[in-house]
Amino acid sequence: MKEISEQERRNLEEQLIAQISPGKIPRHIAIIMDGNGRWAKSHGLSRVRGHQAGAKLIKKLVRFADTLGVKHITLYAFSVENWARPSFEVSFLMKLIKRYIVKERMELHAESVRFRIIGRLSELAPEIIEEARISTELMANNSGLTLNLCINYGGRTEIVDAVKKIVAEGLTVEKITESAIAQRLYAADLPDPDLIIRTSGEMRLSNFLIWQSAYSELYVTDVLWPDFDEVEFLKAILSYQGRERRFGKTGEQMAEGN
Repeated sequence: MKEISEQERRNLEEQLIAQISPGKIPRHIAIIMDGNGRWAKSHGLSRVRGHQAGAKLIKKLVRFADTLGVKHITLYAFSVENWARPSFEVSFLMKLIKRYIVKERMELHAESVRFRIIGRLSELAPEIIEEARISTELMANNSGLTLNLCINYGGRTEIVDAVKKIVAEGLTVEKITESAIAQRLYAADLPDPDLIIRTSGEMRLSNFLIWQSAYSELYVTDVLWPDFDEVEFLKAILSYQGRERRFGKTGEQMAEGN
């Protein structure tokens, strides 16, 4: 990616903001934060340094998304498959997640952000579960953007867990509907993502929000996550605003409001 000066970046950001339609801001944006390892390698650093750089970016983008009017940000922080990574990297990531939750708690709260973790929480270390509980309860009544961190999360796992709840509750076949499954997902009150962003150029969802992404718009960029700044975020939103979302209908039906 071509390097530009800070002033050039600010000028570009202002130009892109001027093109944004305030009435078409995606309500819920989900992000697959990919490319920390490759970013670190390209800078001659260890993988853990890449994860640290990626974590620093979160607060800045959450604040920026809030100013634009985004209501929900969901970040794919650690998947159920990520346990297969080298043990030292997994251990570091768990420590980094805990540190982020604790360190950013009061600042996120001061900015009226709501916070929660989505995933199989029971399999996480007790100290992470406790710190997440403290942050979630502290920010529960805030009125700003909701930040969802997906940790020990997998889309297929989420659906399996929802089906297990249905079986445990003894629902009859007639009562097993899309709505019944949706109501038993990890965050049933969370609206489906309007836009899913994936950094680093990989063309796949990687088991992220499989159920919820049925009609999400996808945006893939070659930019690695630690380099994904406000300008890149605006480019994703502009791409989204240039699309026609039909939800299975024809363009004519959407134009007529049907």
